[in-house]
Amino acid sequence: MSTTTVEPPAPADERRPAGAPGRTRRRGEQSRAASLASHAVLIVASLTALFPVAWLFFLSLGPDKDDYLHPGRIWGKITLDNYAFVLQDTGFFDWLKSTLIVVLGTTLIGVIVAASTGYAVSRMRFPGYRKLMWVLLVTQMFPIAVLIVPMYQILSDLQLIDSYLGLILVNCTTIVPYCAWLMKGYFDTIPFEIDEAGRVDGLTPFGTFARLILPLAKPGLAVAAFYSFLTAFGEVAFASTFMLSDGNYTFAVGLQTFVSEHDAQRNLMAATAVLIAIPAAVFFYLVQKNLVTGLTAGGTKG
Repeated sequence: MSTTTVEPPAPADERRPAGAPGRTRRRGEQSRAASLASHAVLIVASLTALFPVAWLFFLSLGPDKDDYLHPGRIWGKITLDNYAFVLQDTGFFDWLKSTLIVVLGTTLIGVIVAASTGYAVSRMRFPGYRKLMWVLLVTQMFPIAVLIVPMYQILSDLQLIDSYLGLILVNCTTIVPYCAWLMKGYFDTIPFEIDEAGRVDGLTPFGTFARLILPLAKPGLAVAAFYSFLTAFGEVAFASTFMLSDGNYTFAVGLQTFVSEHDAQRNLMAATAVLIAIPAAVFFYLVQKNLVTGLTAGGTKG
């Protein structure tokens, strides 16, 4: 009885003829040099973005207001006294309350109005629907300095000066146009068949919008909410003009109290800026998973 021995196939490297080039890269695969270069660029970009934040935090640890002029001396006297002073001896928590009221109100109203406008323009063909979007775009061309005076007069007539509602409505005038364009582009990517299915099931247009379309538009809504939040969070011109009481100051205006004509407490300003960044970071963490999808989906269909 004879047996047959089967030789295993030779490795690919042994089968390659002498002098043949090395392993062929697959399509889209980067070479080692290109991969190292891209990683180096990303590392440099990350360090460039993180350096101002790290430097601000470092300056906030210096006890004297002029430590920013000699940052090397901070190492020998690092302290958290600036944070204790800001939390205990300033209106920080009043600023926090005012900021949250204004920011959350602006985000809620702005996103609702922008989503409704974007959906109407995306789905309904009423007279002037194209011109409406262009009018919203044109409103962004006017500088804030030109708008403050007429807005102040309007809010004064409505008795909304130094009120949260007045500042929320003013912030919405700058947020809604961009967010409406954003949401319109996102709604364009949602098939019309979903609206038709809603009508077949007996839903009204608003019911279709609220029960079928909005759940599918969560990434777009997250981007609009994030933009609204950051815009209202860092807005200075309107808040410093329309909010007159110290207790109604937002964070952006409260920071200005550390700088006067004859003095600048930059150590306290740095500590306050670090504390201010915490709510924005928390909000970003909550919506980050939907940001990339929402930012890219609106550009897939015109």
